[in-house]
Parts: sequence; structure tokens; C-alpha cells
Amino acid sequence: MIGVPRFLAIPGGEPFPAADHVLEGGSRTGDRHPGQPLIDPQWPDGRPGHRPARRYLSPMTHIAFLGTGLLGGALVEAAARRGDRLTVWNRTVERARALEPFGVRVAASPADAVRDATRVHLVLKDDAVVEEVLAALRPSLGRDAIVVDHTTTQPALTAERARRLNAEGVRYLHCPVFIGPAAARAGRGTILAAGPRELFDAVRSDLARMAQHVEYLGERPDLAAVHKLCGNAFIIGLTALVADVFAVAAGADVAPADALRVLGFFDPAAVLAGRGKHMAAGDFSPSFELAMARKDVRLMLETAGSQPLAALPAIAERMDALIAAGHGADDMAVLGRDAVG
Repeated sequence: MIGVPRFLAIPGGEPFPAADHVLEGGSRTGDRHPGQPLIDPQWPDGRPGHRPARRYLSPMTHIAFLGTGLLGGALVEAAARRGDRLTVWNRTVERARALEPFGVRVAASPADAVRDATRVHLVLKDDAVVEEVLAALRPSLGRDAIVVDHTTTQPALTAERARRLNAEGVRYLHCPVFIGPAAARAGRGTILAAGPRELFDAVRSDLARMAQHVEYLGERPDLAAVHKLCGNAFIIGLTALVADVFAVAAGADVAPADALRVLGFFDPAAVLAGRGKHMAAGDFSPSFELAMARKDVRLMLETAGSQPLAALPAIAERMDALIAAGHGADDMAVLGRDAVG
């Protein structure tokens, strides 16, 4: 049965699944991997400026993080609490220096950050910045270092970049995440991975320490990028629709909290298991006719009045086009007709 994907569950506003899991039998998040220091995971008194005593079983692996914004900084904090040896770089140096109380070294450049690192994590803005930073770090990148790129990027550009880098001897793996900053600090959330199986196997246990769920999607290098965009489309779309629910409620002088309570009556997993499954199969047998759904959208727009709307006007436009093409008697799942073939 189709349900809400585990990596899209968003209790408390943080995308993470309910249970620890690594695909194909990888170690669970709580497992200590070889060479990991024995360390109390909590800073004394909860203050990052006080570093705990450490006893190491073997020399620490040197890890570099490039990009220390909200997510990157949270991932660094979690890694520091695990006892990893860390070097960080960020274009805005103040953001990197804010992590110094956690015991990390701040590098002056990407090349400085990755010198002697065995694993390099990129948490950057977009494809252009990824390319810029990769070019800057390559002179100091070790032959055996693995670049783990968590950046949300364009699938076609990701595929080209992965093929080019791996052909040039750079060990590159695309691993975007469904993790918010709070979840990152707690080691929760989901990491997607796509690329050479050998690289995934080499970092599998390390990724498992960063998140509850690690999903390897295969060697096709753009698959993680595609799935990340699909997941974000779902999250962003739901958020936009919640905003429109509040707009409709406001147009009728109903408090947002009261409208939100009504949304609690519905289960998004049931929509995916029912209408979503039928849509994916191209089955538009009616249970809620498109023409009737369009009438309801008209009522929503009228009730919202002058309230700004995020999603409903575009939905109405798409419905009108399909009704004009003769699909008014089909189920409203026909909204996905052109995408599913």
C-alpha cells in the first residue's frame, strides 16, 4: 500500500521517519563504527563552549564541511558531539567562526579545508556554487577522499557533474537530505544517495550516524536529485495549500487555529494510498468528479475574497483547461493526466 514516504513525515515541522533504518542492512544510527571515539554525546551543562574529555580507540578521521549555514552548521554541531575531527569553511566567515566553540577548525579557503580530509561534505546553495567550490578545493583534495554533496541541485546538472568528476578521479557521491537543522543536531531525518555503489558502501556507516534513514537509490547519478525535488514539491505544495486554507478561513472570519483543527481530521497517507495510487496508474474512474471539484474551488476563491492565495488560482486554471478538453466527468485525479501518460 502506498503511504506517506517515511522520509517525508514531518512531525514538529522536521522531516524524519519514525524508526532507525538503513537500506540493505546498514548499521543503525546509534551504532558506534570502528575508530569512533568513546565520548559522552552531551556537552557538560549543555554548553558548547565546554568540551568533554575524549578517549580514542584509533586516530580520528579528518572530515571537512564546506557550507555552514543553517543546515550545514547543525550537521557540524552533531559531528562535533560525536567526536569527529572537523575543519569547516564558509563564504561568510562569521558563520564558520560561530562553530569554533565546538572544537572545529575554521579554514581560510576550500582548498585549506579539505587538505588531508578523508571525507568532504558539501552543504551549499545551488549548482553554480557547487561547481565554484569544487574547483577551489580540488588542488588539495586527497586521491582517496570522498566528496559527499548534500546540496539540492538540478538533476541534469548533477548527472553531468557526477559523471565528469568520477571520470576525472574525484570520488563524488550526491546525497541530498530531508533534514531540518533541529533534526540534524539530533541525528534524525533521511539521507538519499545516488552514484557509484562502491562509494556508497564506503560512507554508508558514516551517513547512518548522521540520520535515522539512509536510502540508496542506485548508480544512476541524478536519482537522488530527482527524489529530493519530488519530496520538496510535496512539502512546499502542502505548505502552500495550508496557507490557502487559512486565507479561505480569514475570508469568512474564522481563526487560523480553528481551520487547522479541521485539517487534523484528514490523513495525507490515505490520499496517497487512494487517489495518488490511481493517478500513478492512469486510472481516473470518478469518485470526486473534476467538474464538482472545480465548483468547490470556485467557492473557495469567492470566500477568500481579497486574501492573497498561493496555490488555488493555479489549480483552478488547470482544472478549467482539463474541463475544456472534455475531462469534467473524470475523477479530479485527472489533474495528473499529462504527467503519468
